[in-house]
This record gives sequence, structure tokens and C-alpha cells, in this order.
Amino acid sequence: MDLLHYSFFINALIGIIIVAAATAMIGMYVTTRRMVFLSGGITHACFGGLGMGYWLGINPMIGAALFAIGGALGVEWMDRRNVRNDSAIAVVWALGMALGTLFVFLTNGYVPELNTFLFGNVLTITRSDLWLFGGFTVALAAFFGVMYRYIVAVSFDPDFARTRRLPVAFVNTAMTVFTALAIVMTIRMVGIMLLMSMVTLPQMTAELFTERYSRMLLASGVISVALCVLGLVISALVAVPASATIVLAMVACYTVARIIGMVNRKLVSRRDARAGKR
Repeated sequence: MDLLHYSFFINALIGIIIVAAATAMIGMYVTTRRMVFLSGGITHACFGGLGMGYWLGINPMIGAALFAIGGALGVEWMDRRNVRNDSAIAVVWALGMALGTLFVFLTNGYVPELNTFLFGNVLTITRSDLWLFGGFTVALAAFFGVMYRYIVAVSFDPDFARTRRLPVAFVNTAMTVFTALAIVMTIRMVGIMLLMSMVTLPQMTAELFTERYSRMLLASGVISVALCVLGLVISALVAVPASATIVLAMVACYTVARIIGMVNRKLVSRRDARAGKR
């Protein structure tokens, strides 16, 4: 395959596999906690950080990371003070977009890289990005390995976890920070506009086939990696944006899985009905 002769494509392939594995772990926590829109709020909060980075003349990713972590912790803080979760996310969402628009307007000259962050460009990943992605994913996997029992308990029933004196606040805060950082690193791949799909669609697809957390985690990781690689290869072959191709592949996979599940349930119900008549 000629594409494998190009270093930028190899970097993109390795990077997308690493981040797909990381977002699979993050996505499991987000979906089981029913906090899908938290990822959307953090994603749009990043836009404020990107704009601040351009305005101050610093690396936009630093600004995005600060805004993402600040926004995520802000939602967590408001949630503890009885502010409805969706309302807290709406505040962070709106504030990030407003500040981003303001900072970009105040920045002198044209901002050529802004489209990369808005819509993604996986082919811009460098070797240093790979080390960063790899280090983050290893740290996240280590945290999951050590705190797995607590993460499962907090994900499904945080109130029960509190009665068992489990470290609910620590797990929530740590996973919120990990979620924010994962989103920041994924911006370069699929962009702000399409990023939420990477932390939701593979998990939603895996959920159709199993209800066990460990199996869902493994299945969502396999689905995420496979579809990201498929989307990247297709985009390279037909010369279209990789971000859109990856998301479309995930949507198509979920749709097909959903249809298969519906057909299978109907067949099982008909078989049971026939068996009952006998």
C-alpha cells in the first residue's frame, strides 16, 4: 500500500489508533453516567481557549487545555451545588463559544489554522504529538486498571457508591479531567464540530450487544479503533476529509448494528411465540 510509505500517514494512523483507544475508555464513563452532553460542553469550551491562545500569541492547544479542564471542573463544581447538570453544561458551552468568537475577532490578521481545530485534520499529527497521545493513554489505562472497581460503581450508581464510602468525588474529578484532556487531544483529529461522536458512538454500538461493563469497554475500543482506521484509509483513497469519513463510518456502523438488533429481537419474539403455541 503506497500510503504506508508516507511518514505523515503513518503518524496519522498511529495517532488515531492511540486516541481511539483513549476515547473508548472516556466514552464508557461518559455514556454510563449519562453525561454525553458534558463532552459537547467541554468541546465548545475549548473554542474559547483556542481563541485566547491566538490572541495571546501562545500555543492554542495550551489555551484549549486550560479552558477544557476549567470548564469540566466548573460543571462538576456547579453540579455539587445543586445546579442542574444540563444547565451547568449550557453555561460552559455558551461561555466558551462567546469568548472564542471574541478572541478570534480581536486577533490581528487571519487565523489560518482555525479550520484545522474546527473541522480537524488528522494528517497534521507530528511525532511529538504521538508521544503526548501515548503518554496520556498509558496514564489513563493505568488509572482505569487501578480504579476499575470504583469507576464501575460510580458510573452506574454514585449514590450507592457513597453509602459504601467509595471515593466518589475523587473518581468524578479525575475522570472529568481525563475527559477534558482527551477531548483536547482529539480536536486535532476530528475537530470541535464532530468530536462528540468519538466519545459516544462506539459505546452506543457496543451497548447494543452486551450490558457488561468490561465487555462494553473492550467492544467499544475495538469498534473505535477499527472505524477510525477505516475512515482514515477511505478518506486518503478518495481524497475527502478524514474527520467526516470517520464520523460517517461510526454512524453507519451504529445504524447497521441497530437494525440487526431490531431484526434479531423480532425473530426471537416470533420464535418464542411459535414455541408457546405448541
